[in-house]
Amino acid sequence: MKTKEVETPRAAPRRTRARKNAPAPAASTEAPRERVQKVLARMGLASRRTIEEWIVQGRVAINDRPARLGDRVGPGDRIKVDGKLLAWRPGREIPRVLLYHKPEGEIVSREDPEGRPSVFDRLPALRKGRWIAVGRLDFNTSGLLIFTDDGELANRLMHPRYELEREYAVRIIGELTPQQVEELTGGITLEDGPARFEALVDAGGEGTNHWYHVIIKEGRNREVRRMFEALGFTVSRLIRVRYGPVALPPRLKRGMWMELPPESVVQTCGLTPSETKRTNPRAGKIPRPRTTSRPSTTHRSKR
Repeated sequence: MKTKEVETPRAAPRRTRARKNAPAPAASTEAPRERVQKVLARMGLASRRTIEEWIVQGRVAINDRPARLGDRVGPGDRIKVDGKLLAWRPGREIPRVLLYHKPEGEIVSREDPEGRPSVFDRLPALRKGRWIAVGRLDFNTSGLLIFTDDGELANRLMHPRYELEREYAVRIIGELTPQQVEELTGGITLEDGPARFEALVDAGGEGTNHWYHVIIKEGRNREVRRMFEALGFTVSRLIRVRYGPVALPPRLKRGMWMELPPESVVQTCGLTPSETKRTNPRAGKIPRPRTTSRPSTTHRSKR
């Protein structure tokens, strides 16, 4: 006779209550992946737009395959430019920023067919990357120039959408009438479009020379000179005294440079401590003007 097995009901699983003080799951510490052109621009290799052209030309590789626009890189990825492996680290280091008092008679370019002196001859050498000029000043204009080794920061400081003010001290031959002041602040038409001064202040003068302080929010070629020339005035001196929040330091003499400490870079350039890593040993040092001897005309160091 077969006996029928009787299944005993299983006990319902016990519900465990989560402890109130239980630690939350650990957040991922992996650095976010960034677009490769953004990383290379931050290293100071070139502007982001130029690097995008390199990518299209096949000059950039990620992990030994040609990079494409929009590709992102993160920890462990290997980046090559023209076959050369780059040393890079995820995360943003505090950029280096120089203030330079450009004298008249220097160009803001590394190459010049005429062999004229370059502002880059005056700057200290970098172990990696290169100095990028934030905007330009023409050959006969003096004053404040800002340099950085971070292409992304340079782009931020130059991009028209941020409308950073540029202030100039202008000496002209003659004196403006109230109507001409109104024209320059209201807007005039140049060959490349309308232009206007955000502000124009009379700074006095002697004899035939008169000084004015003007403010513009764009960096078109010789714009300040061309605006005065449009009204028949000759600009005899032009000095940039401020770029955005950075003013030309009074103790920074012509042909000299000074480096901003990291705290000033973060505050002045709109960076936040959360997006930067302090790896710079210059913290806490008071900046002082310096000069770099100019190389001979037969040999210029590449910077």
